[in-house]
Amino acid sequence: MACFVLQITGLIFGAVGMLGTLAATLMPQWRVSAHIDGNIVVFETIWEGLWMDCVSQLGIRLQCKFYDSVLALPPPLEAFRALMCIAVVLSIISFLMAIVGVKYTHRTKEDSQGISIFILAAGIAFLLTGILVLIPVSWTGGSIIHDFYDPKVPTPLKRELGAALYVGWVSTALLIAAGAMYCSF
Repeated sequence: MACFVLQITGLIFGAVGMLGTLAATLMPQWRVSAHIDGNIVVFETIWEGLWMDCVSQLGIRLQCKFYDSVLALPPPLEAFRALMCIAVVLSIISFLMAIVGVKYTHRTKEDSQGISIFILAAGIAFLLTGILVLIPVSWTGGSIIHDFYDPKVPTPLKRELGAALYVGWVSTALLIAAGAMYCSF
């Protein structure tokens, strides 16, 4: 019974991690404009994501624009897009493998070896997905912090950590926890 509870908990963690990975990939709030130098009145907030830039004017009007050319993007952004897309696909595959593994673990007791391999594959896939999400999210966070404290970067170009990064870190933790639960069987 404890094994089943652990499998269901891993399935829930994997599902939330999968949804968080998808959300972090699509959210435009990877880099958010920083309000420095005591400016009390700020009319615009700039969001930079993997797919688009958005400008929010006084929190009332939001204008988003997709990047015009894939070839004009900086190489790290292209790599982050690719890693996050691979992570989304792998998280869906991991979640489906976990569903099949949990479903058939309790139905068939005679072929426990085949089912345990299925659950182990789901666990390894969840762990790999967590690592794939962690790389672009942490790299972006590190570059934002580095640029924020760099005196050579002009104040209007400084950015803060956006909500998508926090969603990505939480998703990473949940995916790694789900992977560890399934690998422990």
